[in-house]
Amino acid sequence: MCGIVGLLVKKPALRPRLGELMVPMLIGMTERGPDSAGLAVFTEPLAENARKISLYSGMCEDGADFNWLGLGHELKEHLGIDATLAAQGNHAILTASIAPEPVKRWIKERHPRLHILSTGRAIDLYKDIGTPAEVAARYAFSGLAGSHLVGHTRMATESAVTPDRAHPFTAGEDFCLVHNGSLSNPYGVRRMLEPHGIRFETDNDTEAACRFLEWRLREGDDLETALQKGFEALDGFYTFLMGTADKLALIRDPFACKPAVVAETDDYVAIASEFRSLAHLPDIKHAKVFEPAPEEMYVWNA
Repeated sequence: MCGIVGLLVKKPALRPRLGELMVPMLIGMTERGPDSAGLAVFTEPLAENARKISLYSGMCEDGADFNWLGLGHELKEHLGIDATLAAQGNHAILTASIAPEPVKRWIKERHPRLHILSTGRAIDLYKDIGTPAEVAARYAFSGLAGSHLVGHTRMATESAVTPDRAHPFTAGEDFCLVHNGSLSNPYGVRRMLEPHGIRFETDNDTEAACRFLEWRLREGDDLETALQKGFEALDGFYTFLMGTADKLALIRDPFACKPAVVAETDDYVAIASEFRSLAHLPDIKHAKVFEPAPEEMYVWNA
C-alpha cells in the first residue's frame, strides 16, 4: 500500500503556491506510506541547450556534508563546465548549458555513490527515507513553485526501504512515474528491455514500468500511445501517475483495484489515493470530483 498525489495548477498566478498546496496532500498519505516519500516538480523549462540534474548525496560517505562546491570545481577542471549547484542538505540541482550524458557518466565514474535522481529542462526531483512530513520539511517542499508535480508516499512491500527505491522513478529526460500497487511481470519487462540497451538501477517493480513507458516515448510514441502499449505489456494491479514537461497523466489497471480520486476546478487538477488529501484545497466544495475508470487514460496539459 502506497499513496500517490498529483497537482497541476492551470493559472500561472498559482504556480508560486504549488508546494504550499501540495504538502498537506502528501502528509495526508502518511498512513499509506510512512517509509519514504518524494516528489517531482516541473518548472518553466530552461533554454534548449541547458539541463538540470537532480543529485542525492545521502548514500555517500559525507552524506549531507558532501562538498557540492568542490563538485562544481571538478566539473570546471575536468569537463570545462560552468555549472551552478543549488544545494540543500544531501540534495542539489546542477544547472548548466551541457549535453547531460557525458556529465552523468563522469559523475558515475568519479562519484559512484552520488545518486542521479533526474535529468531534464523542467524537472526537479527529491526523494528520501522518512515520513512524508520529515521529507517535506527536510527539502522545504512548501516553498516549491512550478506548473505541476507528482508525489508519492511509500510502504515497501517488494524491495528494501532505501532512497533509490523511493518514488518517483525517472528515465530519460523530463519524465517520471509514481505507482500504487504491484506488477506481476517486472522481470519479464526487464528481460524485454535490456537487449535495447536499457539498464536498471534497482529491483523495484515500478522502475520496470517507468523505463518501459519512457522507452516507448523515446521510440516515437506520444504519451497516449505509450500508455496504451503499457496496458498490453504491464501486468498486475496498479495506479500510475506520470509527469512530463507539459503533461500530467493517470491510468489504472483493468480491475481498478488501487484507489484514486480526482478533483478538478477552473484553477487546478488534483489527484490523490484518498479524498482526505484533497479536502483542504481551495474551492474544493465546488470541484468536479470523480473516481477514474479502469483502463482509461486521463491526461491534462500544463
